[in-house]
Amino acid sequence: MVKSAVDLDRIFVALASPTRRAILRRVARGSGSVSDLAQPFRMSLAAVSKHVKMLEGAGLLHRRKEGSFSYLSLNAEALRPADEWMAFYRQFWKGRLASLKQILEKEES
Repeated sequence: MVKSAVDLDRIFVALASPTRRAILRRVARGSGSVSDLAQPFRMSLAAVSKHVKMLEGAGLLHRRKEGSFSYLSLNAEALRPADEWMAFYRQFWKGRLASLKQILEKEES
């Protein structure tokens, strides 16, 4: 079950940005530093850091410190509330599409 509306809102706000989704995709392939994650983006390190902080605030990233370096990794479990919320709509649309399929098949006969 969804922990709270606030958690869900934070997740969806974090996922609303294509840049943040791209950062998550990169981190899903393996942990990396903020500098590593910033390389493919045409923005400053400070701008990437702001995106990272938003992802951390939503619980989607874990930060691990090693000396003066921070390494980020994906917390995929944090996506569960969004998945649970969307599951209702997946079922809703499956039912609607199945009904539409039946109607179209009847019209073809």
